[in-house]
Amino acid sequence: MPAALPRRINRPVFFVPLAILAAAVGFSLWQRAAFFEAEVAINDWVLLWLGPVFAVAGVAFLVLLAAVALSPLGRTIIGGPDAKPLLGRWRWFAVMLCTTIATGILFWGAAEPLFHLNTPPAMLGLQPGSDGAAAFAMSTMFLHWTLTPYGIYTVAALAFALVYYNRGEPFSLSSLFVPLIGQRAHGPVGSGIDIICLYALVAGMAASMGAGILALAGGIEGLGGFAGGPGLRWGIMIAIVASFLISAATGLQKGIAGLSVLNTWIFFAIIAFVLLAGPTAEMLGLSLRGGADYVGTFVPRNLGLDVDRDWHRQWTIFNWANWFAWAPVTALFLGRLAVGYSVRAFILFNLILPALFGAVWMTAIAGATIILDQQSGASLYAILSTQGPDPVLFRLFDALGGGSVVTAIVLFAIFLSYVAGADANVSAMSALSTHGITPERPEAPLWIQIVWGVTVGLVAMVLVAAAGLDGIRMMSVLGGFPALFVIVGAALSLGVMALRGRPTAAPVVPED
Repeated sequence: MPAALPRRINRPVFFVPLAILAAAVGFSLWQRAAFFEAEVAINDWVLLWLGPVFAVAGVAFLVLLAAVALSPLGRTIIGGPDAKPLLGRWRWFAVMLCTTIATGILFWGAAEPLFHLNTPPAMLGLQPGSDGAAAFAMSTMFLHWTLTPYGIYTVAALAFALVYYNRGEPFSLSSLFVPLIGQRAHGPVGSGIDIICLYALVAGMAASMGAGILALAGGIEGLGGFAGGPGLRWGIMIAIVASFLISAATGLQKGIAGLSVLNTWIFFAIIAFVLLAGPTAEMLGLSLRGGADYVGTFVPRNLGLDVDRDWHRQWTIFNWANWFAWAPVTALFLGRLAVGYSVRAFILFNLILPALFGAVWMTAIAGATIILDQQSGASLYAILSTQGPDPVLFRLFDALGGGSVVTAIVLFAIFLSYVAGADANVSAMSALSTHGITPERPEAPLWIQIVWGVTVGLVAMVLVAAAGLDGIRMMSVLGGFPALFVIVGAALSLGVMALRGRPTAAPVVPED
C-alpha cells in the first residue's frame, strides 16, 4: 500500500478566499452605501434572469433522486461492500440535521410565516390574516423547509460521496465533474470552483454567526434584565468559536456527533412543549390544510406559476439561492459521513427524514405562531415589523407560558445549533483547503481549522459592530450563482452514474 501523502496547505484555495473576504469586508465598511447598492443590483439581476433555472433545478433534483433510488445504483454501498460506517444511523441523522439547519429553522420557523400570513401574494386574492392566508403560510413553510431544499443538498452530497469513496477522487469540488469530463475536471478550473464556493460559505457563516450573536445577546439580556453591550457580544463570539474548535479537536464521534445528538433531543423537546402548550387541535388542523395545499400546488408553486413573480423571486428563489450557496462545501462534509451505507439509505437520511422533521417542526412552531397571531390581532406581526425577526421566537414562547426556563433552553439550542453547524462546515472548509485529505485521514491540521474558525468569528464581530450584516449576507447568497452550476454539474454526474448502474466496477450488494 503506498505511503499516505502528507497533509499540507492548498495555498490558492486557502489564501485567495481569505484575501477576497478581507477586501470585501474592508470595502463594505469604507463605502457601505455604494457597496450595498451594487450588491442589490447584482442580486436582483441573478434572481430575475436565473430564477427559472433555480426553480426548475429544485424540482428536477427531486425527480433525479427518486430515479436514482429506484435504479440499480440505489443498492450500491458507498465505499464498497466492505466499508464500515463512521456513524450509527441515529447519530448520522442527528449530525446531518444539525449541520444543515443551523439556526435558520429556529428563527425563521417563527418569523417567516408571519410575512406570508399578513402579506400574501396579491395574485392569490387572499385576505391578510384570514384562514386562507394561514393555510398558504403553512404551505409555504413546507415548501421552503422540506423536500426541495434538502434535495439540493442531497444531490451534491451523494454525487460527492460516490466519486470520493467509490472512485477514489480527491477531496475537492472539482471531483464532482469527473464522471462528466474525466480528469480534466482537476486543475486551475477546479481550484477556482473551490475558491468561489469556499468564499461564499465563509461569508454566509460570518453573516449567520453575526445574526446569531445579536439574537443570543438579545435573549440573554431579556432573560437577565441587563444590557450587556459589546462585551456580551464578544463573549458570545468567543464562546461559540472556542466551542466548535474544541469540538473539532475531539473528532467526529465525540465532537460534532455528540453535540448534534444533544441538539436534536432538545429540538424534539421544544416541539413537544409547543404541541402540549399551544392550541394543539388548531395547529394540527392548520398543518393538514397547509399540507394539502402544499401537495396540490407542489409543481406550480416551486416554479412560481401560481404566485406573483416578484413574490416568488424575493422568497422562494432567494431561499433556493441561499441553499445553493451553502450546498457545495456542506456536501463535502455530508458525503464524507455516508461511507458504509447504501445510496438508498443516503437518500432516506439526507432527504426524506430531514424533510419530515422540517414538516413536524413547522407544524409546531409555524403553526403556533400563525394561530396566536390570528387570535391576537397580528400582535406578533407588529413585533416583527418594528423589531425584526429575532424577538418573535422568544415572544412566542412567552405567549405559550414557557417562562425563563424554556427561554434558557431555547437560547442553549440556538447556541448548540450554531456550534454544531459551524463545526461541520469549518471541518469541510479546512479539508478543502488542504492537500492530502483521504478517507483514512479526513481532517485538516488543527491550525487550519483554527484560522478559519477565528476568521469567521472576527468577520462576524466586525459586521455586527458596523451593522453590515445585510451586505455580507447578500454576498453569501450571490454565491448561489456559481454554486448553481456546480450543483447542476453534480446532478448530471449523478445521472451518468445512475445510467451506468454503479460509480465504479465495485460489486453491488443487497441492502441489509
